Amino acid sequence: MKAIGLWAGLSGIGLAAGPVAGGVLTDAFGWPAIFLVNLPIGVVLLLVGLRSLEEARNPNAPAIDVPGRYCPFWGGALTYGLIEGGARGWTSPVILGGFAVAAVLLAGFVVVEARRSAPMLPLRLFRQRLFTVSNTAMVVVGFALMGSSFFFSQFFVYVQGSSVLVAGLRTLPLSLAMVVVSPYAGRLAARYGFRVVVTVGLALAGLGLLALGTVHADTGYGNVWWRLGVVGVGFALTMSPLTGAAIQAVSPQEGGLASGISSTTRQIGAVLGVAVLGAVVRARQSGGASFGAGLDSAFAVAGALTLAAAVFTGLWLARSKPAEGSAAPRRSAGPDAVTASNGASANSPN
Repeated sequence: MKAIGLWAGLSGIGLAAGPVAGGVLTDAFGWPAIFLVNLPIGVVLLLVGLRSLEEARNPNAPAIDVPGRYCPFWGGALTYGLIEGGARGWTSPVILGGFAVAAVLLAGFVVVEARRSAPMLPLRLFRQRLFTVSNTAMVVVGFALMGSSFFFSQFFVYVQGSSVLVAGLRTLPLSLAMVVVSPYAGRLAARYGFRVVVTVGLALAGLGLLALGTVHADTGYGNVWWRLGVVGVGFALTMSPLTGAAIQAVSPQEGGLASGISSTTRQIGAVLGVAVLGAVVRARQSGGASFGAGLDSAFAVAGALTLAAAVFTGLWLARSKPAEGSAAPRRSAGPDAVTASNGASANSPN
């Protein structure tokens, strides 16, 4: 749990640095610089990795699931349809074709993974309610957090007239809240249970997003920053406990796989969030509303979905049990110490 919390904290640092660094690069060198800057960083990390990381191979590892690697392209077809639907028309042949391709590829992925002896995504894991609920909630986290974050800077630039750099600086309360709170989220989940921490986190994030849906061009920053902070605290309380819950739901040998799936579901949610919330903004503008009104609607949709996820996880995590011999670490006995297992089990007092 401590490692997962640190990982979430470092992710928050990246989220904090991104808008600020992007603002500096855009002001100094233009928008293409935000893509080119990744090249030297990647080269440095590659060289460090080649020197520092030891080679590790499993001679008994199964063959790569090649069909499973390519069937998930359904996500690209679905995203294209969601992004372009407002402009081309939701009933246009291209958009309907994109949705049809997405459906066929998704169905093919499920069929392929169900029949392979060593699938990339073992579907049997989703028979564990704790695993399914935690990953479903993680999709919502990615959807609401990354989907709405995509528009935070745009609100400050295009609605309130800030510069790109100032807009990046104004998003810092969200990211800094995640940096500060994330390392403690795992400890809170170990003490009070996944259900309480995740439910509270999602509720805070949802309320914060709904509050952001009421800001306008003339809203002072003093009445905006705390809303971003509430969103950051809420998602910080949510991400690492959800990953921990997914790991706890499987056997110790599958802990790494569960962690990877949890990260992937968050990224899927992020892609869908940008696409869907972007479609909401475009639909509002097509109806004659301003860009700011479209952003308000997008934040409201993200907030409502996050609150619905809070209710969902609050009800279903209480009924979920970890797998026997799960990979989650146990805390030593003490007056306030409980096992992470007890925190997510059906017998939990939470």
